[in-house]
Amino acid sequence: MITRRDVVVAAVAAVVSVGGVLAAQQAEKKPILGPAVFDWNEMKDNPSNVGSVRSVVRQPTATLDELEMHITTLKPGLASHEPHKHPNEELIVIREGTVETLSDGVWKRVGPGSIIFNASNSLHGLKNVGTAPAVYHVINWKSPGTAK
Repeated sequence: MITRRDVVVAAVAAVVSVGGVLAAQQAEKKPILGPAVFDWNEMKDNPSNVGSVRSVVRQPTATLDELEMHITTLKPGLASHEPHKHPNEELIVIREGTVETLSDGVWKRVGPGSIIFNASNSLHGLKNVGTAPAVYHVINWKSPGTAK
């Protein structure tokens, strides 16, 4: 038979468990990004199999669940990864080099100063078709309306 004491012990254990889970979730949350300046010279260039990447930021803002930015340097003749899709939207700004991007089912060639918009859940990809490294800035975001 379950006693009143058993019920109280179970209730206290449940409250402590839920509190621990909530505390862990809060600890994982990053602070809201406020005004910021990201100095190129202070960004670490991390080598990868296809070139390198400089991570800029990945955290929430006042209006976005997440803002993620990075700069990729892609070796000639290589793709950053296989064509894929995701629910978040992203912009890619070509800084140097010549790339081909898969956009709306068509491969398009673009160079420095060009901007690529990858819409939510659209199949996209990017490859360096030039003879020199391609450098591009990636800005992607998850808004409250982005599917999880």
